[in-house]
Amino acid sequence: MAITHPPVVIQGGMGIAVSAWQLAREVSLCGQLGVVSGTALDGVLARVLQDGDQGGHRRRALSHFPSPDMAQRVLDRYFLEGGRPPGQPYRPHPTLTIAPARDAIELSLLGNFSEVWLAKEGHAGEVGINMLEKVQTANTSAILGAMIADVDYVIMGAGVPREIPRLLTDFAAGHTGHLTIDVAGSATVHRASLDPVDHLGPDLPALRRPHFLAIVSLHVLADYLNRDPEIRPDGFIVEGPRAGGHSSPPRGRLVLDDIGEPVYGSRDEADLTRVAAVGLPFWLAGGYATPEKVAQALAAGAAGVQTGTLFAMAEESGLTPTLRKTLVSQLADGSLVVRNDPRASPTGFPFKVAELQPTQEDAKPRERICDLGYLRVPVERADKTVAYRCPSEPTHMYIRKGGSLEDTVGRQCLCNALMANVGLGQLRRGGYEEEPAVTLGQDLAGAEQLQSLHPGGWTARQAVDWLLPA
Repeated sequence: MAITHPPVVIQGGMGIAVSAWQLAREVSLCGQLGVVSGTALDGVLARVLQDGDQGGHRRRALSHFPSPDMAQRVLDRYFLEGGRPPGQPYRPHPTLTIAPARDAIELSLLGNFSEVWLAKEGHAGEVGINMLEKVQTANTSAILGAMIADVDYVIMGAGVPREIPRLLTDFAAGHTGHLTIDVAGSATVHRASLDPVDHLGPDLPALRRPHFLAIVSLHVLADYLNRDPEIRPDGFIVEGPRAGGHSSPPRGRLVLDDIGEPVYGSRDEADLTRVAAVGLPFWLAGGYATPEKVAQALAAGAAGVQTGTLFAMAEESGLTPTLRKTLVSQLADGSLVVRNDPRASPTGFPFKVAELQPTQEDAKPRERICDLGYLRVPVERADKTVAYRCPSEPTHMYIRKGGSLEDTVGRQCLCNALMANVGLGQLRRGGYEEEPAVTLGQDLAGAEQLQSLHPGGWTARQAVDWLLPA
């Protein structure tokens, strides 16, 4: 489906809930593409409701969901008037598997619907949702929930999203959608399926197919996805290795520099001439966060740029005020360092981590745990049943499921850490509260220049106006 009015600026989709609905809405009101993060929105909804839903925003969104009965079931299960009592942990919510329970699907549908609905409320601007291909078992219900809220763009990275165009087409027609799930050690094809009619019945509204943008790091992947109409996206975001969050490993043998970061070379740079020759609109990301870089991208044939760091540090981002203040302060005094950690993420992809104070050496050891499960990998047992494992879970449990000890070294529970970034960290036994792990891009030039104009911090609108001077 051709994109007739491509935005110049796409606000990066930063999870969990850093690219919250407030941020996406403000960017969309500026005439650009505001993007919500689609990662773990079932958990975000469950925890916001348990915190009393301050401002009533989630309940307002849920009142517009086409199935009032489904919305009421989620409210009955999670909403606490006035919020949790002091010292009470969040109630667990069901994890999403290849064949998830009905209550898990309903929570995911409503979490993604409410985030997109709030971002689109009261204006005609466009809103997108960012997904991770690696979070495979969540993607069918997350995408359907976003489509029920009439999302305009679906954006996906951290993998090869071959099946998303067909999924969007099937859902828009009201048909069952399918995604193949990678199951380690299995010779059998495993598929996740979701029938919109089964879950909403006569309440299912007419759905519009959103545009789909695939995040790629190299022109060869753009070429591959373009060859077959069944897997062809509507455009590409070409992301360089300095972009925030997860990034593709370097091609070839992994080599680390003196401080332990992956070394990238010319083989890891996309040939923009080849990308442009594909004939689909594309945006550049990872080091394109200044007005000069926007102009450079446009001159190279791009429709524009995607940037996350400028917006992660904006007032409307989902980061807690304390974390935003820390980042702005460190940026001002030159102490802000973003490290590309090859081991932190359970996915095996390098992951950018801002070195917050106190330093890692001073921080409490993070408990090895996997109770949210978004980055778990399905694995087939000898008896052909499927288990789920994560290298950040307790080591003995990971090894018992067939994992290797080497894979657990240096891994962190990103799911819980990213929840803590937005004030939704779990409270553990003994009073331990989850520590945050903030991700930013490694190119801070744009943030430094913007801070020189706004020393105390900036809004999303100020960031857009600076990137796109009149």
